Amino acid sequence: MSDTDPEAIVREYYDLVDADRYDDLVALFADDVRYERPGQPPITGRDELRTFYADERPLEEGSHEVHDVVVDGSTAAVRGHFSGRQGGDSVAFDFADFHELEHGHIARRYTFTDRDEV
Repeated sequence: MSDTDPEAIVREYYDLVDADRYDDLVALFADDVRYERPGQPPITGRDELRTFYADERPLEEGSHEVHDVVVDGSTAAVRGHFSGRQGGDSVAFDFADFHELEHGHIARRYTFTDRDEV
């Protein structure tokens, strides 16, 4: 990844997660990334992040539709909609994510939804 534009990086994130390309996805993140989700323990470091996406993510499949990306300095706020499957059931919900970038990598990520687990 040579692009350091926050909007381009976060848009690539959603493309990669939807395509289950976890090695490429993890490469977008800083070595010491911290990912926070309400009600869940934080995910820290690339190894934990890779394990989460490959083995622990409650969402089994699906796709993100990004409605808005607002960039302020090195922070990108994203509003969108997810449709997919969780526990064998169809799910659909809106989300808001915040990505804080350092040196062209996502250093901190925060996810907010109207669901208990994502």
